[in-house]
Amino acid sequence: MNNIRMNDGLMNSITGKKREIDRFRPFPSAVVRKLDEQFTLEWTYNSNAIEGNTLSLQETELVINRGLTVGGKSLAEHFEAINHKKAITQLKNYIQNKQDISIDLILNIHETIFKNIDETEAGKFRDHNVRIMGAVHLPPDAGKIPRLMDELIEWYYQHLNALSVPELAAAIHYKTVHIHPFMDGNGRTARILMNLVLMKNGFPPAVIMNVDRKKYYRVLKEADMGKYDGFTDFIGKSVERSLIIYLNALAPADFKKSEKQGYITLKEATRYCDYSQEYLSFLARQGRLSAVKFNRNWMTTKEAVEEYVRTMTGEGGKT
Repeated sequence: MNNIRMNDGLMNSITGKKREIDRFRPFPSAVVRKLDEQFTLEWTYNSNAIEGNTLSLQETELVINRGLTVGGKSLAEHFEAINHKKAITQLKNYIQNKQDISIDLILNIHETIFKNIDETEAGKFRDHNVRIMGAVHLPPDAGKIPRLMDELIEWYYQHLNALSVPELAAAIHYKTVHIHPFMDGNGRTARILMNLVLMKNGFPPAVIMNVDRKKYYRVLKEADMGKYDGFTDFIGKSVERSLIIYLNALAPADFKKSEKQGYITLKEATRYCDYSQEYLSFLARQGRLSAVKFNRNWMTTKEAVEEYVRTMTGEGGKT
């Protein structure tokens, strides 16, 4: 993955939006607080949902922000939500203290993710060989993990200035998953490391949406076959989405004057499906439709609606 490069158009879009965001620094504290709450919730819900956690977006909010329990959900699922929020706080402390990626940092993050869930494996590299269902890649022998993780850290520092921040974040994500250093939690750990790279360089965290899980796994599989462009651009689109959310919060008037960066209202979205605006709002709240909340209004994209329709019916929806 040494020749990793993001699509030029996407990279230019990300660079331009990051430059616009930097014009507003220092950010208003009220805006930062609101964005922090939004991203912590979205990131926690989606990262866990990708791995099979059945808490909805609203249920995740009840657990991590209000300390409530949800009937019919396992204790482990509650701890996955609670621990992930703690890991995000831990990550912010690392950034504030200017700590960079290290073996100890990675192990500490994993230990936080699995506290009260699997104490025997929490914060420890796997000592057994594993296979990944449906994957073309066979993770390396367990005995090689410490050396491979040392090489990953070395590669990261060697490429700090050779790659753009989004490209470096995508690479560290893929390389961690490829090594598969833990018995469980590799995806969640990789996504946290990806966001460490982004956030320490002034980017908002990138949230990989659960509704994009199939595409996420597909581009990971393509990367395992040496085709990295799809994965890199997939991560780039997630970075771009987060930048758009920040721009809307920092300059909502300017955002409304723009072309909405490809986003449409749920009312407009009904043109591309047979669902009502109210049902699309329900899907957005449940995290089943890829959508962004701008102020009090949910917005989505034509592509997200058509992807949901394909998932539900196997058809392309209205065009």
